[in-house]
Amino acid sequence: MAVGTGTGGPGGTTGWREPVLLPPPLRVWLGPVVVLAALALGVLGVLYAGDGRSGGVDGWLRSAVGDARPLWRRVALAVDFLAEPAGAAVLVVAAVTGCLLLRRPRAAVLAVVGPGLAVGTTTLLKPLVGRTIHGVHLSFPSGHTAFLTAFALVVALLVAGRRGLGAAAGTSLVLASALLAGAAMGWAQIALDAHHPTDVLGGWCAALVVVPVSAWLVDRVSGARGRERR
Repeated sequence: MAVGTGTGGPGGTTGWREPVLLPPPLRVWLGPVVVLAALALGVLGVLYAGDGRSGGVDGWLRSAVGDARPLWRRVALAVDFLAEPAGAAVLVVAAVTGCLLLRRPRAAVLAVVGPGLAVGTTTLLKPLVGRTIHGVHLSFPSGHTAFLTAFALVVALLVAGRRGLGAAAGTSLVLASALLAGAAMGWAQIALDAHHPTDVLGGWCAALVVVPVSAWLVDRVSGARGRERR
Protein backbone atom coordinates (compact mmCIF):
# COMPACT_ATOMS: atom_id res chain seq x y z
CA MET A 1 0.00 0.00 0.00
CA ALA A 2 1.39 3.35 -1.03
CA VAL A 3 1.91 5.95 1.62
CA GLY A 4 1.36 9.65 1.14
CA THR A 5 -0.05 12.65 2.87
CA GLY A 6 -3.64 13.23 3.86
CA THR A 7 -5.64 15.06 6.44
CA GLY A 8 -6.86 13.50 9.60
CA GLY A 9 -6.74 13.78 13.36
CA PRO A 10 -6.20 16.97 15.27
CA GLY A 11 -2.54 17.17 14.64
CA GLY A 12 -2.20 16.61 10.97
CA THR A 13 -1.89 13.66 8.63
CA THR A 14 -3.01 10.10 8.24
CA GLY A 15 -0.36 9.15 5.67
CA TRP A 16 -2.71 6.98 3.56
CA ARG A 17 -3.07 7.17 -0.18
CA GLU A 18 -4.92 4.76 -2.45
CA PRO A 19 -2.54 2.33 -4.18
CA VAL A 20 -2.31 2.40 -7.95
CA LEU A 21 -4.26 -0.13 -10.00
CA LEU A 22 -1.30 -1.12 -12.12
CA PRO A 23 2.01 -0.80 -10.24
CA PRO A 24 5.18 -0.64 -12.39
CA PRO A 25 6.28 -4.28 -11.79
CA LEU A 26 2.86 -5.60 -12.83
CA ARG A 27 2.81 -3.19 -15.76
CA VAL A 28 6.10 -4.62 -17.02
CA TRP A 29 4.76 -8.18 -16.89
CA LEU A 30 1.39 -7.37 -18.45
CA GLY A 31 2.84 -5.14 -21.18
CA PRO A 32 3.87 -8.02 -23.46
CA VAL A 33 0.51 -9.72 -22.82
CA VAL A 34 -1.30 -6.60 -24.04
CA VAL A 35 0.86 -6.45 -27.17
CA LEU A 36 0.40 -10.15 -27.98
CA ALA A 37 -3.36 -9.93 -27.40
CA ALA A 38 -3.60 -6.90 -29.69
CA LEU A 39 -1.66 -8.72 -32.40
CA ALA A 40 -3.83 -11.82 -32.06
CA LEU A 41 -6.99 -9.72 -32.22
CA GLY A 42 -5.74 -8.00 -35.38
CA VAL A 43 -4.69 -11.24 -37.07
CA LEU A 44 -8.01 -12.94 -36.30
CA GLY A 45 -9.91 -9.91 -37.53
CA VAL A 46 -8.05 -9.97 -40.85
CA LEU A 47 -8.37 -13.75 -41.27
CA TYR A 48 -12.13 -13.81 -40.73
CA ALA A 49 -13.10 -10.45 -42.23
CA GLY A 50 -16.35 -10.69 -44.17
CA ASP A 51 -16.60 -14.45 -43.58
CA GLY A 52 -19.57 -16.32 -42.19
CA ARG A 53 -18.01 -19.75 -42.16
CA SER A 54 -16.30 -21.67 -39.39
CA GLY A 55 -12.59 -22.28 -39.88
CA GLY A 56 -10.61 -25.36 -39.00
CA VAL A 57 -9.89 -24.13 -35.49
CA ASP A 58 -13.58 -23.35 -35.04
CA GLY A 59 -14.58 -26.86 -36.08
CA TRP A 60 -12.10 -28.48 -33.72
CA LEU A 61 -13.16 -26.38 -30.74
CA ARG A 62 -16.85 -26.79 -31.48
CA SER A 63 -16.48 -30.56 -31.63
CA ALA A 64 -14.62 -30.47 -28.31
CA VAL A 65 -17.51 -28.59 -26.69
CA GLY A 66 -20.17 -30.80 -28.29
CA ASP A 67 -23.90 -30.29 -28.19
CA ALA A 68 -25.33 -28.87 -24.99
CA ARG A 69 -27.78 -31.23 -23.33
CA PRO A 70 -30.80 -29.67 -21.58
CA LEU A 71 -29.08 -29.37 -18.19
CA TRP A 72 -25.88 -27.93 -19.61
CA ARG A 73 -27.86 -25.63 -21.87
CA ARG A 74 -29.48 -24.13 -18.78
CA VAL A 75 -26.04 -23.66 -17.25
CA ALA A 76 -24.85 -22.00 -20.47
CA LEU A 77 -27.85 -19.67 -20.43
CA ALA A 78 -27.10 -18.74 -16.81
CA VAL A 79 -23.49 -17.90 -17.70
CA ASP A 80 -24.65 -16.00 -20.78
CA PHE A 81 -26.98 -13.91 -18.59
CA LEU A 82 -23.97 -12.51 -16.70
CA ALA A 83 -23.05 -10.51 -19.81
CA GLU A 84 -26.59 -9.54 -20.76
CA PRO A 85 -27.50 -5.92 -19.85
CA ALA A 86 -29.34 -6.85 -16.62
CA GLY A 87 -26.75 -9.37 -15.43
CA ALA A 88 -23.84 -7.11 -16.35
CA ALA A 89 -25.42 -4.19 -14.50
CA VAL A 90 -25.76 -6.29 -11.34
CA LEU A 91 -22.09 -7.35 -11.50
CA VAL A 92 -20.83 -3.83 -12.13
CA VAL A 93 -22.96 -2.25 -9.39
CA ALA A 94 -21.80 -4.92 -6.93
CA ALA A 95 -18.16 -4.33 -7.90
CA VAL A 96 -18.45 -0.55 -7.62
CA THR A 97 -20.14 -0.85 -4.23
CA GLY A 98 -17.44 -3.20 -2.97
CA CYS A 99 -14.66 -0.92 -4.22
CA LEU A 100 -16.15 2.11 -2.51
CA LEU A 101 -16.61 0.22 0.76
CA LEU A 102 -12.93 -0.75 0.55
CA ARG A 103 -12.00 2.90 -0.12
CA ARG A 104 -10.79 2.14 -3.64
CA PRO A 105 -12.38 4.81 -5.84
CA ARG A 106 -9.88 4.18 -8.65
CA ALA A 107 -10.94 0.55 -8.77
CA ALA A 108 -14.59 1.65 -8.75
CA VAL A 109 -13.93 3.77 -11.82
CA LEU A 110 -12.14 0.88 -13.52
CA ALA A 111 -15.06 -1.46 -12.71
CA VAL A 112 -17.20 0.74 -14.94
CA VAL A 113 -14.68 1.89 -17.52
CA GLY A 114 -12.85 -1.42 -18.12
CA PRO A 115 -15.81 -3.68 -19.00
CA GLY A 116 -17.58 -0.77 -20.71
CA LEU A 117 -14.67 -0.03 -23.02
CA ALA A 118 -14.10 -3.74 -23.68
CA VAL A 119 -17.69 -4.15 -24.87
CA GLY A 120 -17.51 -0.85 -26.74
CA THR A 121 -14.39 -2.06 -28.55
CA THR A 122 -16.10 -5.25 -29.70
CA THR A 123 -19.13 -3.25 -30.82
CA LEU A 124 -16.94 -0.98 -32.96
CA LEU A 125 -14.95 -3.88 -34.41
CA LYS A 126 -17.92 -6.01 -35.47
CA PRO A 127 -18.99 -3.91 -38.47
CA LEU A 128 -15.34 -3.29 -39.39
CA VAL A 129 -14.54 -7.01 -39.50
CA GLY A 130 -17.93 -8.00 -40.90
CA ARG A 131 -17.86 -11.62 -39.79
CA THR A 132 -21.28 -13.18 -39.36
CA ILE A 133 -22.93 -16.21 -37.83
CA HIS A 134 -26.22 -17.72 -38.98
CA GLY A 135 -25.97 -15.53 -42.03
CA VAL A 136 -26.96 -12.16 -40.60
CA HIS A 137 -25.57 -11.60 -37.08
CA LEU A 138 -22.23 -9.81 -36.73
CA SER A 139 -20.15 -12.00 -34.48
CA PHE A 140 -16.46 -11.04 -34.24
CA PRO A 141 -15.33 -10.40 -31.56
CA SER A 142 -17.64 -11.71 -28.84
CA GLY A 143 -18.88 -8.90 -26.61
CA HIS A 144 -20.15 -11.34 -23.99
CA THR A 145 -16.70 -12.90 -23.63
CA ALA A 146 -15.04 -9.49 -23.58
CA PHE A 147 -17.31 -8.28 -20.78
CA LEU A 148 -16.88 -11.21 -18.39
CA THR A 149 -13.14 -11.40 -19.03
CA ALA A 150 -12.80 -7.66 -18.43
CA PHE A 151 -14.84 -7.88 -15.24
CA ALA A 152 -12.64 -10.72 -13.96
CA LEU A 153 -9.52 -8.71 -14.78
CA VAL A 154 -10.79 -5.74 -12.79
CA VAL A 155 -11.56 -7.91 -9.76
CA ALA A 156 -8.17 -9.63 -10.03
CA LEU A 157 -6.33 -6.29 -10.16
CA LEU A 158 -8.22 -5.15 -7.06
CA VAL A 159 -7.37 -8.36 -5.18
CA ALA A 160 -3.72 -8.23 -6.26
CA GLY A 161 -3.42 -4.66 -4.99
CA ARG A 162 -5.36 -5.36 -1.81
CA ARG A 163 -3.21 -8.37 -0.96
CA GLY A 164 0.02 -6.66 -1.94
CA LEU A 165 0.99 -9.43 -4.35
CA GLY A 166 4.31 -9.23 -6.15
CA ALA A 167 4.70 -9.00 -9.90
CA ALA A 168 4.80 -12.74 -10.56
CA ALA A 169 1.95 -13.66 -8.20
CA GLY A 170 -0.15 -10.68 -9.28
CA THR A 171 0.31 -11.40 -12.97
CA SER A 172 -0.52 -15.07 -12.43
CA LEU A 173 -3.72 -14.15 -10.59
CA VAL A 174 -4.76 -11.67 -13.29
CA LEU A 175 -4.12 -14.06 -16.17
CA ALA A 176 -5.70 -17.05 -14.41
CA SER A 177 -8.83 -15.00 -13.68
CA ALA A 178 -9.02 -13.85 -17.29
CA LEU A 179 -8.57 -17.41 -18.52
CA LEU A 180 -11.26 -18.86 -16.26
CA ALA A 181 -13.80 -16.14 -17.02
CA GLY A 182 -13.07 -16.23 -20.75
CA ALA A 183 -13.27 -20.02 -20.85
CA ALA A 184 -16.59 -20.06 -18.97
CA MET A 185 -18.26 -17.46 -21.18
CA GLY A 186 -16.61 -18.84 -24.30
CA TRP A 187 -17.98 -22.29 -23.56
CA ALA A 188 -21.45 -20.82 -23.05
CA GLN A 189 -21.34 -18.91 -26.35
CA ILE A 190 -20.17 -21.97 -28.28
CA ALA A 191 -22.64 -24.30 -26.56
CA LEU A 192 -25.50 -21.90 -27.36
CA ASP A 193 -24.21 -21.56 -30.95
CA ALA A 194 -24.15 -17.78 -30.48
CA HIS A 195 -20.54 -17.35 -31.67
CA HIS A 196 -17.82 -19.07 -33.61
CA PRO A 197 -15.07 -20.23 -31.23
CA THR A 198 -12.60 -17.76 -32.76
CA ASP A 199 -15.10 -14.96 -32.04
CA VAL A 200 -14.74 -15.93 -28.40
CA LEU A 201 -10.95 -15.80 -28.64
CA GLY A 202 -11.23 -12.35 -30.20
CA GLY A 203 -13.40 -11.10 -27.33
CA TRP A 204 -10.95 -12.51 -24.80
CA CYS A 205 -8.05 -10.74 -26.51
CA ALA A 206 -10.00 -7.47 -26.61
CA ALA A 207 -10.44 -7.55 -22.83
CA LEU A 208 -6.74 -8.34 -22.30
CA VAL A 209 -5.87 -5.24 -24.30
CA VAL A 210 -8.46 -2.82 -22.97
CA VAL A 211 -8.43 -3.42 -19.20
CA PRO A 212 -4.69 -3.03 -18.47
CA VAL A 213 -4.58 0.07 -20.69
CA SER A 214 -7.67 1.46 -18.94
CA ALA A 215 -6.12 0.78 -15.52
CA TRP A 216 -2.96 2.63 -16.56
CA LEU A 217 -5.02 5.59 -17.82
CA VAL A 218 -7.09 5.74 -14.63
CA ASP A 219 -3.85 5.77 -12.60
CA ARG A 220 -2.43 8.55 -14.77
CA VAL A 221 -5.54 10.73 -14.54
CA SER A 222 -5.96 10.14 -10.81
CA GLY A 223 -2.29 10.87 -10.19
CA ALA A 224 -2.43 14.09 -12.19
CA ARG A 225 -5.49 15.29 -10.29
CA GLY A 226 -3.83 14.41 -6.98
CA ARG A 227 -0.79 16.52 -7.89
CA GLU A 228 -3.02 19.44 -8.89
CA ARG A 229 -4.69 19.41 -5.47
CA ARG A 230 -1.40 19.56 -3.59
